[in-house]
Amino acid sequence: MSESALKPGTKVHIITRRLFEEDLRRHFVGSITGGSGNYHQVQGYAFIFQPGKNEWQRRPELRTRIFSLSSSGLIVNVIPDDIDTAALVYAVVGNRLVLTDNARFSLDINEFGASR
Repeated sequence: MSESALKPGTKVHIITRRLFEEDLRRHFVGSITGGSGNYHQVQGYAFIFQPGKNEWQRRPELRTRIFSLSSSGLIVNVIPDDIDTAALVYAVVGNRLVLTDNARFSLDINEFGASR
């Protein structure tokens, strides 16, 4: 099995693709803590879209999840090492959804289309 490009300590933002319009919108932000091959253990925070409030909400508890980062059902973004993942929140900036630390980091989530 080949060695992974993502090492322990790498920070990632993971989007789970929806198969149907009514599927739950889930994102995960954290640091890789281990893994083997294409499977990675990631410790961090889950974000869930709340349609009634029309906002993203971070679950307060720290979680550890296993992801197969080679899955076509995931979009994986690498976050700079010096960013505190616990400080990341979603904000709307100029009609665009961004993941930000409200200081110097910002990741445009709508890179493939218009704001939804």
